Amino acid sequence: MNLPDFGLGAIEADLWALVFVMVRVGAAVLAAPIFGARMVPPQVRTVLAGAMAVFILNWVPVQVPQDMLALSTFVALLVEAVIGFTLGMVLQVAFTAPMIAGEQIAGGMGMAMATAVDPSSGAQSGVLGQMFSVVLTLLFLAVGGHLLWLRLVVESYTLFPPGADWDLGERGWLVASFFTQALATAVAIALPVTLVLLLVQVVTGVIGRSAPSLNLFALGLPASVLAGLAALIASLPLLNEHFVSLSQMAIEQAGMAVRP
Repeated sequence: MNLPDFGLGAIEADLWALVFVMVRVGAAVLAAPIFGARMVPPQVRTVLAGAMAVFILNWVPVQVPQDMLALSTFVALLVEAVIGFTLGMVLQVAFTAPMIAGEQIAGGMGMAMATAVDPSSGAQSGVLGQMFSVVLTLLFLAVGGHLLWLRLVVESYTLFPPGADWDLGERGWLVASFFTQALATAVAIALPVTLVLLLVQVVTGVIGRSAPSLNLFALGLPASVLAGLAALIASLPLLNEHFVSLSQMAIEQAGMAVRP
């Protein structure tokens, strides 16, 4: 194996193999919503990627390029990073759908102004979107989705070993198609509450036309908030089913994205 000599002796080849494997694992961990959250220190992500790389090198036959400074090796490293980002991005899309649904519901309830800093990304987001994101995270961890995803990252070296042909257009289309499924799930999550809020607004409009002396701002906003909260409580079982099915679809779509 043609490697630059840093004076580390016999373990130097193993260290280069470890670095090569950590590219895919590190990219997947960085792009994933739970492992790559802003609150997770970079040291923890690095240790996790290194531990998984050691496990992969011991249990999965990985063919490391012979010449680590060749142009083909740099291309292979780029492909490894793209595969890892694809595995993490599919999971990221799944976790974005509930936040979109929460923003739509909050806009109908008049709570779009209620925002807070999202600790996972550091950006401003609505409270309902954050609540849905927390619920999805808890359900994802409860059903063992994180373990299935980590297993999929390990199995990706068997399903798609380094150096194999990878059609970027086809894989990108799979990720884009899952984005449409995630948007459809977001619409299904927000639809029951949105219909209730629409009915409340219609009733409020009829009352406002019947009694113009009433203050619609003092009547409509509390009615929308109360109706939205009642609809959210009533639709909790349906929300749990959507969140679990969304997690399952994310794992399945990530597996389809790395299969040859």
